[in-house]
Amino acid sequence: MWPRMNGLRVLELGSPGDLRRQLTDLTLSGAKTATAGLLPLDYEAEGEEVEHVGERLVLVDDSGGRVAEIEITRVELTPFAEVGWEFAAAEGEGFRSTEHWREAHRRYWSNQGYDVENTTTVVCLWFRLAP
Repeated sequence: MWPRMNGLRVLELGSPGDLRRQLTDLTLSGAKTATAGLLPLDYEAEGEEVEHVGERLVLVDDSGGRVAEIEITRVELTPFAEVGWEFAAAEGEGFRSTEHWREAHRRYWSNQGYDVENTTTVVCLWFRLAP
């Protein structure tokens, strides 16, 4: 189960360290308005439901401290091989193409101990900073 803060689920972007700091900074700047998770790894294994439009999450920094609240604006469950450019660009991480997005994410999840198949379901979340 994911951590909760003030009754809201916590969102930790990337893995701890430089990556989390970078992704959090991109989110706070407004450049990052989407993030990806894997249905089998991040949701089913954790016993969590997929977010829904209008849900608010607490964004935390590398030390687990609250830095912002985000609101989910769109949710799509998509096979890994079918994640499109609109989503890859919204992640705000400078991907040059969907192929570049797939390479980077396959490598990230492989480093987390999970081998992604083309049919693996990706949870594509779009969000905005909550007022």
